Amino acid sequence: MDNAMNTGNNEFESVLRPQANWKELWFYQKSVVLSHLTNVFVRRFMPSHGSRTVDQMVQAARSCKQNIVEGSADGVASVEMEIKLLNTARGSIQELREDYEDYLGFKGLCQWGAGHPRYDAMLEYCRAHNKLEDYSSFFEKWNDEELANVAITLSRMVDKMMTSYSEKVEKEFLAEGGIRERMSRARINYRNKEKR
Repeated sequence: MDNAMNTGNNEFESVLRPQANWKELWFYQKSVVLSHLTNVFVRRFMPSHGSRTVDQMVQAARSCKQNIVEGSADGVASVEMEIKLLNTARGSIQELREDYEDYLGFKGLCQWGAGHPRYDAMLEYCRAHNKLEDYSSFFEKWNDEELANVAITLSRMVDKMMTSYSEKVEKEFLAEGGIRERMSRARINYRNKEKR
C-alpha cells in the first residue's frame, strides 16, 4: 500500500509523496561523518574558548545533516520545501568547506589535490565509504592536515550528491506536480469510483 490507504472495499490514493529514507541516502551518511569529524577536529586543533569559527563550523556541519532530515520529512507534502531545505544544507556544507580550506591556508598546510601523493587514495576511500564507523577509528589518529583534507573531500561529495538529488526531485515535480495536483487527481478519482 505504498500510495494508497485501504479502507474497507474502497481504495484512497494518498496525496502525500512517499518519504525518502534519509538514513539510506549516501549524502546523509557522509554528512553524519562530517558532523562527528568536525566536532573532533575543533576539539583537537582549535581554541577551546573564544573562537567564533569553532561555533560556526560545528553549527554548519550540524545544519547540513539536520536540514537533510527536515527536507526529507517535509518533502512528503511539499517538494518546494524539500528543495529549499536541501539548498540550505548545501549552503551549510559549502560554508564548512570554506572554513577547512581557510584553516589549511592560515596554518600553511597543504590542501591535497590531483598530483598530491595522498590524494587518490583519500578520494577512493571517501567514495567507497559512507558510514561513521568507517572513519571514527581514524579521528584521534589523523593530524589536522589529514582530517581537514578528508572533510573537504567529503563536503564536496555531499554537495555534488545533494545537487543531483535536488535535480531528481525537481524532475519528479515537473512530471507529477505538487500536492495541489495530487489532491485534485485523488479527489477526481474518488468521485469517479463513487459514481461507479
